[in-house]
Amino acid sequence: MTLKDYKKSSLLLAFEQYLKGEKKAAPNTQASYMRDLEQFDQWLHQRGREDMTCLTRDSIEAYAAYLEAAGKSTATITRCIASIHSLCRWMCMTGRRQDNPSDGFKTKKAEKKLPRILTGAEVERLLAQPECVDDKGWRDRAMLELLYATGLRVSELVALNVSDLNLSLGVVHCVGRNRERVVSIYAGAVKALRDYLRRVRPRLADPDEEALFVNMNGRRMTRQGFWKLLKTYQEKAGIETEITPHTLRHSFAAHLLENGADLQSVQELLGHVERASTQVYAQMLDQRLKEVYEKAHPLG
Repeated sequence: MTLKDYKKSSLLLAFEQYLKGEKKAAPNTQASYMRDLEQFDQWLHQRGREDMTCLTRDSIEAYAAYLEAAGKSTATITRCIASIHSLCRWMCMTGRRQDNPSDGFKTKKAEKKLPRILTGAEVERLLAQPECVDDKGWRDRAMLELLYATGLRVSELVALNVSDLNLSLGVVHCVGRNRERVVSIYAGAVKALRDYLRRVRPRLADPDEEALFVNMNGRRMTRQGFWKLLKTYQEKAGIETEITPHTLRHSFAAHLLENGADLQSVQELLGHVERASTQVYAQMLDQRLKEVYEKAHPLG
């Protein structure tokens, strides 16, 4: 069977509806689960193996070995097995299976890497790249300034409406992952946003568009659209390390801690439910201080 001939099974369609409806998984999570499971399903069929409802432990182990032989990273293999495990648990929960063939199956532990952050100088270079000589430049400057000012996720950034801003108070209201928060905006970002709203958005946006940031066609900016413009400005700024929209979120958090903010406040600003999610930035700071000590101490 070729990829062209493949059709998503009724079982996977039902699981997808469960993710969307009952579980209310984030769109990116849904897409990741379904991509992993469809690839696994195709692998099973290409080898003439069982339907998902008749899945065996041997098949899961063989698939993990296949992914490893194909050069997939430990993190990728772990994610794929986690997706299979979620499907198996759902099949048991809905009575499609009596046993869970993935129970107890463990992959190699992925090495945890600290997220990439930008230096203060790199952030300044990046924010300086959009040239405010046309509509695109004014808009892009405002987007980059707001992202670094607030630490928003890119999905939260593009989901903002004009009504979510209160520039008089210097705050933005954000709804992310079922949790609302209000985040302050520094003066430079407020100015960039005010300039964009006064000079550019009235010309760009369609009359019925509520989105704060719009593309050149007048409709809401997409995650993919922002990703592309960030890549362009990264290259212009001469930042060699690959960065993503999340890099600015990481940098926002690390720089706050570096300058004396407490962990709980940063957790609230990021919208993290679990403290452990924020703790990684403290670990980054500890690592950086250790490196400085080893390089600078005369006996280090």
